[in-house]
Amino acid sequence: MEPLITLIAVTAALLGAGALGVRALRPWPVALRGGLAAMFTLTGVVHFVGMRQELVAMVPPALPAPELLVTITGVLELAGAAGLLVPRTARWAAGGLSVLLLVMFPANVHAALEGTGTPLLPRTLMQLLFLAATLAVVVGTGAGRGARRSAAEGARPDRDARPARAH
Repeated sequence: MEPLITLIAVTAALLGAGALGVRALRPWPVALRGGLAAMFTLTGVVHFVGMRQELVAMVPPALPAPELLVTITGVLELAGAAGLLVPRTARWAAGGLSVLLLVMFPANVHAALEGTGTPLLPRTLMQLLFLAATLAVVVGTGAGRGARRSAAEGARPDRDARPARAH
């Protein structure tokens, strides 16, 4: 539940800051990227501190080296969180985190069925929300990019057309 609260609270705070005049936070994908970065930082850190043993126990028995898998997924979550904060890598980071959410879902199912994790229905709904958020960043970060660039450059085809240079 803490990751969901973190995602909602940080995204809402960043959207609020955008509404209050912080120009860089006005686009919703930027606020959502910040919320996701905070959430994945939280979940990535607990792969190493606090809940490590619980996460190791969540790994389905058919998978080898549960401690190594928890370490790898924690590093990927932290790297993805950092990537979300860099505009050039945000779309790729969100895509990678989307794949990671899908790959890690069987561990959540295993934990729910074993009675050691969040019950399956709430966990599935949260996972779908997290996946929707990462996919929204993938789509939202790419959408409008050319329009923003044109607006930033002040391009107006009707007024800014320049005649061809004579050689």
